[in-house]
Amino acid sequence: MNAIEVDGLTRRYGDLVAVDEVSLTVSGGEILGLLGPNGAGKSTLVNTLCTLLRPSEGSARVAGYDVVADPDAVRSNIGVVFQEPALDEELTGVENLRFHARLYGVSGEHRRQRVRTVLGLVDLADDADKRVGEYSGGMARRLELARGLLHEPAVLFLDEPTVGLDAGTRKTVREYVARLNREAGVTVVLTTHYMEEADALCDRVAIVDDGRIVALDTPASLKADLGGDVVRLGTDRPDAVAEAVRGTPWVRSLTGRDDGLDVGVDDGPSRVAALVTAASGVTDVTTVSVDRPTLERVFLSLTGRTVTEAEAADGQQAATESGGDDSD
Repeated sequence: MNAIEVDGLTRRYGDLVAVDEVSLTVSGGEILGLLGPNGAGKSTLVNTLCTLLRPSEGSARVAGYDVVADPDAVRSNIGVVFQEPALDEELTGVENLRFHARLYGVSGEHRRQRVRTVLGLVDLADDADKRVGEYSGGMARRLELARGLLHEPAVLFLDEPTVGLDAGTRKTVREYVARLNREAGVTVVLTTHYMEEADALCDRVAIVDDGRIVALDTPASLKADLGGDVVRLGTDRPDAVAEAVRGTPWVRSLTGRDDGLDVGVDDGPSRVAALVTAASGVTDVTTVSVDRPTLERVFLSLTGRTVTEAEAADGQQAATESGGDDSD
C-alpha cells in the first residue's frame, strides 16, 4: 500500500509558484528524501502534505486520506518534526512527551507505555528526567523524533532534521532516523540540502528545484546515470594526453580543461596508474584526483548549478524582490 499519493500538486503564493505540478508516490515503510536548496519548495510540499497549507491545484492522499477532504484523519496518522525546535526547555524530557501525548489524545496506561517506548527508541531513557534546556542539540533533536512517534503514526515528516547540528551529531541523528524506520515500521519523508544525508539514509531521493521534481530514483541509480568516475589529470597539454588515451576500451569520455583533462571511466581508482603512465609518455602530469559520482554532481548535471549556487541565487533574488541589499 502506498503511504502517500500526490497527483499534479501545485501551491501558489500570489504569482509565486512554490510547488509546481508535483506527482509522486511513497511506498509504506520507505524513506524518501526531498533533496534541494533552501527555497526549492521542499518545505512547502511537506507543509501541504501535513495539511498546514491548502493545495492551489491537484490532490494528495496521506495514509489513505485526502489532505483537503479529510485533514483531521491525515493529522491523526502523521508525525511531524519541524525545522524549528518545538520543545519546552523548562520541562524535562518525559514531561515534554507527556504533554504532547495529551495533545495527541494518548491517555492513561497507554500514554505511559508509549512514552517509555519512544524514549527507549532514541536512547533517552536515562536522561528523561533532565530539563530539556540541559540537553545537547542532538539529544533535543532525538527527543523531537520521539515526540513525533508518540501516537504511532503511519508517516513521519522531518523538515531539515539535522540543520544546525555539527557533522558528528548529524550522523548520529541519521542513524536514529534509520532505526526508527526499521524498528517502528514508520514511513519517513524528510527534506534536506545535505547531500551525504540523502545518500546515506534514503531509499529514494526526489531532487527538487524551483518547485519541481527533476529526478526521482534511488541514490545509486541517480549516481549511476552520470556514467561512472572521472579521473582528473593536471597537465598543460590536455590535447596530447587525450590522443594518448583515446581508443582505450575502458575510457568512456574525454573532456579537456584549461589546466588538464577529465577522463570518464568505470572504477576510477583502478585506472589511475594506467592513465598516468600513458599521459607521462607525452607530457608531465602535475596532479591526479578521482571524482566519484555524488548526488551533488547529479544535482549539478540536472540543474546546471550546485546546491550552494542555487541557494545563493535564490537569496539574491529574494533580496532584490524585497528592495535589494544596496539600500536601507
